[in-house]
Amino acid sequence: MGASAQKQLVLLKGQKVILRLYPGDEIELKMRGSEDRIYSYVNNLFDTALMAHETLIPFSKIDRIYFEHTSFMNKIGTALIIGGVGYFLIDQLNTVIVQGEDFTIDENVATTSAIMVGVGLPMKLIRKKSQRMKPGYHLLTVESDSPFYKHEVSHMAF
Repeated sequence: MGASAQKQLVLLKGQKVILRLYPGDEIELKMRGSEDRIYSYVNNLFDTALMAHETLIPFSKIDRIYFEHTSFMNKIGTALIIGGVGYFLIDQLNTVIVQGEDFTIDENVATTSAIMVGVGLPMKLIRKKSQRMKPGYHLLTVESDSPFYKHEVSHMAF
């Protein structure tokens, strides 16, 4: 008994998939020339359009898709937080364990660590909430023969 592969809607930035939706997934978007957001679900996918509930929406008419996603800035923020906390902890380990001194806080190390964490937190927490459909971004309906298709692994227990 064969099963047909489910179509997927992907949002590409160049050749990188930044969003993947399946029929049944919720979608929030804004059409060109309108200020209203459309909240719906993906009912069906076609080559150049999607069916959101009972409305056929051509990809070319979509101005913006709303979804939270991470960016390079979020990754830099995470690295700064880890680096700031790690720098402080390594200094403390060096002072107490390696040098055998009493627990003291080096003002320069504490200041540097606090700055790294203080700058990193907003960079990590501020996330992009939508993507405008501008040059370099495009929607594509993919099937199992596409290089952008993601084959799902079933975890069925027998």
